[in-house]
Amino acid sequence: MQDLTRGAIRGHIARYGAFMFATMLFQTLYFLVDLYFVSGLGSAPVAAVSIAGNMMFMVMALTQALSVGTTTLVSHAIGAGDMPAAQRSFNQAQSLALVCGLIFGTVAFALRGAYATAFTADAETARLAVAYLNWFLPAMLLQFPFAAMAAALRGAGEVKQPSLIQVLTLLLNITLAPVLVAGWGTGVPLGVAGAGMATLISVAVGGVLLAALFLRPQQKLRFDAAELLRPALGLWRRLAAIGLPSGGEFALMAAFLAVVYTVLTQVGVSAQAGFGVGLRVMQSIFLPAMAVSFALAPIAGQNFGARRQDRVRETLRSGVLFVSTLMFALSLLSYFAGGNMAALFLDDPAAIAVAREFLGIASFNFVPTGIIFCCSGLFQALGNTLPSLAASTLRILVFAVPALWIGTQPWFETRYLWYLSASSVVLQMALAVVLLRRELRIKLADMPPPAETVAAEAEQTA
Repeated sequence: MQDLTRGAIRGHIARYGAFMFATMLFQTLYFLVDLYFVSGLGSAPVAAVSIAGNMMFMVMALTQALSVGTTTLVSHAIGAGDMPAAQRSFNQAQSLALVCGLIFGTVAFALRGAYATAFTADAETARLAVAYLNWFLPAMLLQFPFAAMAAALRGAGEVKQPSLIQVLTLLLNITLAPVLVAGWGTGVPLGVAGAGMATLISVAVGGVLLAALFLRPQQKLRFDAAELLRPALGLWRRLAAIGLPSGGEFALMAAFLAVVYTVLTQVGVSAQAGFGVGLRVMQSIFLPAMAVSFALAPIAGQNFGARRQDRVRETLRSGVLFVSTLMFALSLLSYFAGGNMAALFLDDPAAIAVAREFLGIASFNFVPTGIIFCCSGLFQALGNTLPSLAASTLRILVFAVPALWIGTQPWFETRYLWYLSASSVVLQMALAVVLLRRELRIKLADMPPPAETVAAEAEQTA
């Protein structure tokens, strides 16, 4: 456990962001590894895995709700020096995660066929999507308790060991993917089903290792069977109140993807495959900036719990400067090299052209997206994620309605979707900034000014 209420803010952001980057990189590489080995099977399997993988955003919406609520409550408790509250928040988050995971798994497995049929361009792609989901969905079910565990560790300032576990599980996935997908060494290629199977095995092994971290003698956050089996509905409501709006943002992302794939069904499988791979490449390019913004939540959260308004504001300033600079550099990478990166996962010239066009246009909104990430991290730290959800809702409304209309027009071209998306991101950023400034004024109003805080600390030290 690390005290983030002391020490240089920029140092905390750099260290914490580095470990978060490693964690997020390996989470993303799970899917890219699947895509890489599936890409040799043709455009239909790539489109099937991309579309099936979009169900991951639904899982992320729910697990994000758990993660944000857990990280916020644990970081606030630790910042205030209340370990019993942190311990209780962790165990109640686990209890809630198990219930949510079981409900999701049951519903998603029952609807997997209808989902695949609705968002694929032909019957063969739908069949392949179901074959992948048969194994991928159990892996997603396991993500619920694992996400709550990782979130508690983040709130406590502990990210090194979870990052190492992510490295090990990725290496396992890389080892299993060619064996199960292409049949290396066995002569029994399983195709897209093998990709899902490799992910399931890797996630399960990683989850066992993550759970083992809470059994160490020095670990202050520990499993409490009595607390796990005694749901505290009041605490569940607090977790949900903080986390659900943030999870709703991922649900809106799933809605965004549903709109895009619906429009692209009229263009064909190549367009769907190109967008799916282009989106994954863009998400991979985003990772360093996302990692920094994710680091802001526990850092600002602990300082908010410790009533250090000066350090909360400094966390925001340093994060925005860091992320904006980084995103500008990454936008150049996407504009000039994004298409070449997408070509590593595609062998269809039409699909590659769609991916290159998407990444070139999307690069213009990288800096606004980075600022949105920072605002989201601070909303989480302050314990109110509704403003962030409001900004995301504006973006989806501005994009979805005209997108569905232009997709039916005879003059439609895919680039119109990407320009519309880029414009909607700028509006989202503007609203997020306005709402965050208001939230900071409200939440930090009753905290002592920096000079009084420093004086109080000096008196305690003396």
